[in-house]
Amino acid sequence: MTYAQQWEDFPDYIIGITKEIWEGRGVDTLNHYYASDIPVRTPMGIQIGNQEVIASTWATLNEFPDRELLAEDVIWSNHPDHGHLSSHRIISTATHTNDGQFGPATGRKFVARVIADCAADGPTIYDEWLVRDYGGIVRQLGMEPRDFASHLISKEGGKSSAAPVFSPEIDVPHRYKGRGNDNHWGSRYADLLRQIMDRSETVFEDSYDRAAVGEYAGAMTRIGRIEMAKFWTGLRAAFPDAEFKIHHQIGMDADMLSPRASVRWSLDGAHSGPGMFGDPTGANVHVMGMSHAEFGPWGLRREFALFDEIAVWKQILMAS
Repeated sequence: MTYAQQWEDFPDYIIGITKEIWEGRGVDTLNHYYASDIPVRTPMGIQIGNQEVIASTWATLNEFPDRELLAEDVIWSNHPDHGHLSSHRIISTATHTNDGQFGPATGRKFVARVIADCAADGPTIYDEWLVRDYGGIVRQLGMEPRDFASHLISKEGGKSSAAPVFSPEIDVPHRYKGRGNDNHWGSRYADLLRQIMDRSETVFEDSYDRAAVGEYAGAMTRIGRIEMAKFWTGLRAAFPDAEFKIHHQIGMDADMLSPRASVRWSLDGAHSGPGMFGDPTGANVHVMGMSHAEFGPWGLRREFALFDEIAVWKQILMAS
């Protein structure tokens, strides 16, 4: 089956199956939309196979039965040798109706973002990287990320038994070998992130619109260059010597939207500085990050940057 037989194009396919799976309760369609051996990498770990994905999807729907996944954008690329890769940015809304992963039902609502990078061959997704804003979710449910991570460790049997979070050491080989495309906007945004991680003092003044808005991990909205710089400085200050890597980048200028970009990145290194995660502990940490950006005539206008604070805190606490 080709996309044209059921869907208008690749973004329509990604948005359509997401709605069908979650809001249409077509969870069993994952038996053919997801490969039987698909690895789904999240900051909290790695799932192998569509049956694990099906089980976790049902568990989430039980805890949050009114959950909606609203598509903000699909930034995508296609390579003749590597196939399609979509970077799907979602606004997720839900009410904590039943007991589950997040503890006893609170009745509280949350609004949080998710970015999912999916590699597809025809109608089948076979590789996935996904970052949910768990820090933003737990805050809106009345908890703090550090405390929630500590609770998870205890629930899983303590430091010696708790499940490891995702790191390159536990990854499996990628079937998708692409690195995105060479569009100008992807290259431009990747360069901005490198400058930020290299502690450029002028990158925000030179390249960000004065009225830029950042939507960041922790369900935080930051307006203007100064506040957006504080977010990135807080992250980098916590891991001042960590190695920054870009794993995938896409640029686009199409679909009646602003020129935009998607970058998947990571930080690997010690928690050796005071910053977003408190006093330094020396713990070795892997940060899986995903970012989208939109550009306008006066520079970067909107930025979305996600990583999982719970996964970072779990690594810090397990090593302390």
